[in-house]
Amino acid sequence: MLHVAALPADQVTVLRGVPLTTVARTVIDLARCLPFEAGVAVADSALYSGKATRGELDVILARCARWPGVQRARRAVAFADPRAESVLESLGRAAFHQAGLPPPDLQAWVGDEGEVIGRADFLWRQYATIAEADGAIKYADPQRARAQLARDARLRGAGYEVVHFTWAEITRVPGQVASAVTAAFQAAATRRHPRD
Repeated sequence: MLHVAALPADQVTVLRGVPLTTVARTVIDLARCLPFEAGVAVADSALYSGKATRGELDVILARCARWPGVQRARRAVAFADPRAESVLESLGRAAFHQAGLPPPDLQAWVGDEGEVIGRADFLWRQYATIAEADGAIKYADPQRARAQLARDARLRGAGYEVVHFTWAEITRVPGQVASAVTAAFQAAATRRHPRD
């Protein structure tokens, strides 16, 4: 599909002599036509890397108020978070949102009795639940995989439920990942308030 439009000078940059749309303009254009989760991933990445600011994205959204797909772009940008460190985390967060889960805290330090155990990709403190986005590299090294298992055991010992998900799971069966998080909420509640 080809779209032709005039570009304001402040939405054009030059890289190695080639004129390009600025990162902020590119984010908005992509978010206008991509599915929500992909638009979120693009916006998250631009904010996380510092290649665009929320203010720059908002200015372009205001200028394209009547363009096709602008509502989709507004929704993705409003949901974007510079704390998301990877596309996998962005997709996970979008899937949790679309499943109606409460918003998690991102990159949250967790522990027990004053001791830090580690940083969680996603933390629902009120539900004592952690979710971890597991890229392929995480378990390529057996020593790293053993360290992750030990960390999970410490987190569970501190009262947290831990859910891991992969790229394949969040892209193919996001509802199952969200259901696993919901089940973890329930397991944590049962552990805190066991039935007599």
